[in-house]
Amino acid sequence: MSALAWSAPFASVTASLVAFATSAIGTLGLAAVALLMFSTGVIGLPGTELTMLFAGFDVFKGTLSLAGIIAFGVIGDVLGAMTAYGIGHYGRAKLAERSGRRLHATRRVERATRWLDRYGSPAAFFSRLVPTARTVFPHAAGVAGMPVRRFAPLTTLGSIPWVLGLAVLGREVGRNWQSWRRHLDYVDYVIAVLIALAVAYRVVRLFRERREGAGRPMHATPH
Repeated sequence: MSALAWSAPFASVTASLVAFATSAIGTLGLAAVALLMFSTGVIGLPGTELTMLFAGFDVFKGTLSLAGIIAFGVIGDVLGAMTAYGIGHYGRAKLAERSGRRLHATRRVERATRWLDRYGSPAAFFSRLVPTARTVFPHAAGVAGMPVRRFAPLTTLGSIPWVLGLAVLGREVGRNWQSWRRHLDYVDYVIAVLIALAVAYRVVRLFRERREGAGRPMHATPH
């Protein structure tokens, strides 16, 4: 089976997100910009790029203002990041309680902690400028116990140039928007590959956990 045929089930992913984001922004305006950015910060969808580019296109059409989409975009983005931080921060105790015996759970916390120990507070800022890291770091920062008084201002400062850049880009490419929109279909194949890698990673992790569990010595039960 070719890669193109294999990825066919995912072919409507981007189109669906495009239709949803366009409809939401067209109906709710600035409120939709904030809600979609918030949703992206918490669950990763529909994506900050799609949201702000569509909002920028509406600026080009004259239905929204550039200052408005930037302000509401930053508000939604920061609230989403803070929510993800809270989930990681307040859920880490339950994670340790329920999954402490699982090696992958403790390693996840340790990796997040080492990340912060190595890069420090600047990671909260610069991670907001990297497409994948910006959705992962807030949760990791919460799990690792980064103080909220440091995380909140740095993530806000990092969100501003990201949102501003996407908003201006969406406005400037307004005349060629249909061409850009067609090119977004290629994202479907990236999504398909990422899903396959995630499944493969999970299978390998489960195999290693079972092998390590089987290799542990059995302790005699005391009489």
